[in-house]
Amino acid sequence: MTQACKLAAGNWKMNGLRADMAEARALATALTAPSCGVLLCPPATLVAAMADALSGSAVMVGGQDCHAAASGAHTGDISAQMLADSGASYVILGHSERRADHGESSGDVAAKARAAHAAGLIAIICLGETEAERDAGQTLDVVLRQLAESVPEGATAANTVIAYEPVWAIGTGRTPTLEQISEVHDALRANLPDSAISLLYGGSVKPGNAAEIFAIANVDGALVGGASLKAADFGAIVAALDAA
Repeated sequence: MTQACKLAAGNWKMNGLRADMAEARALATALTAPSCGVLLCPPATLVAAMADALSGSAVMVGGQDCHAAASGAHTGDISAQMLADSGASYVILGHSERRADHGESSGDVAAKARAAHAAGLIAIICLGETEAERDAGQTLDVVLRQLAESVPEGATAANTVIAYEPVWAIGTGRTPTLEQISEVHDALRANLPDSAISLLYGGSVKPGNAAEIFAIANVDGALVGGASLKAADFGAIVAALDAA
């Protein structure tokens, strides 16, 4: 079986101004030939500026969402090709905040992933259960259903990454037990359309818990929220992944 690639991806969410580009440049300066992939996904207003600022460095740039259509009358939206034209190589899709705040279904996510693939972007497709679903013992049913419905045909290790983010752990400081993370990642690996697709864990990943999370089998990296906004914190997470 081909080994999945390691990736540390930072999701800035709706945070960041041009002044915060200094943190991105500090991260790039601090990294010395990392063995893992390193990615920052800022708001759409910063994608082009960040791509320019990090040109020639080890840090890649991605978007946080894209529309399923290539163009058209979709006020306020951004297409996958626009992201690619701005210097992005990845795009996050199906994050629980998009699913909850914007009512996105797994079918919507799959359509966006097809658009991302058509534009040459790597789609990071997010999956995860709510606290109520976890408490009801439905975690694997929910996550595997989202996997089946959110990942389009033609998804491979070259164009797709899967991120497991339990909704109740995002931004709360809570994380599942190592055994719970392992259970979900093992189930995902067994059901991927390409077994070499990278599996990221997300949900309150920080320097203090990164090493133990990366030691879990079938965890190939992390999708990091708040800790990716500071070069020192995200750099420590990258270092932990490099050492895993």
